[in-house]
Amino acid sequence: MIKRLKNVKFKNPVMIEGLPGMGNVGKITIDFIIESLKASKVFEISSFSFPNCIFVNNKGIAELPKVEIFHKAIKGKDLFLVSGDMQPVSEEGCYEFCDRLLDLFEEYKGKEIITLGGIGLEEMPKSPKVYCAGTNKKIIAEYINQGIKDAEGVVGPVIGVSGLLVGLAKIRKMKAVVLLVETLGMPTYLGIKEARELIKVLNKQLKLGLNMKELNKEVKIIENEVNEKLRGFIAHEESKIKTKKEFTNYIG
Repeated sequence: MIKRLKNVKFKNPVMIEGLPGMGNVGKITIDFIIESLKASKVFEISSFSFPNCIFVNNKGIAELPKVEIFHKAIKGKDLFLVSGDMQPVSEEGCYEFCDRLLDLFEEYKGKEIITLGGIGLEEMPKSPKVYCAGTNKKIIAEYINQGIKDAEGVVGPVIGVSGLLVGLAKIRKMKAVVLLVETLGMPTYLGIKEARELIKVLNKQLKLGLNMKELNKEVKIIENEVNEKLRGFIAHEESKIKTKKEFTNYIG
């Protein structure tokens, strides 16, 4: 169900989608853009295909999972910013969700879609690379000219909303690209540093005017906190493995 919160007229709308996924890089990126640009919320989407749970907010109030769409007019175009708590849990639900989202975007004569995601690696990348795939070579070339890598032959299936939106957009003859950044493939990891690379690309491509110096300061602070927690988690896991091995040796 799509709930309209405000009546907004869109001009040359560009959709940027960033839902939770590998390293949460897409969500971190889109939420930073929404907050930095002070975008206004215009739609809320709920669905039976979302996880069967509730979230408890900072006031102790129970809320169902939802996806939110924010709007910001900037430099002769309107941003259609898609953020949310999660993705649909089933393949059928994902197709239905993406179709409804594209229907809504087409109502506003939307022509360009940018989706965001991560490529999971076994180790944390020191200098994360960004790759792109798109609905045609022309849109891919726009990003390769920025130094982004072509995903051909490097990236496998792009699962979830970020991939499916691009595939379904191609059927509708809409311009779409998915940007994928290298990140650590660990469920608990937050790819703050990696999300910065996506933000840099979008800031340059769409001329968003984001303050990258402030972002870099925030990234260093948050990254240190995340890395400290991550080191503790890895040490704990290694300790469990070591204990298990010792126990096994004792039994055997």
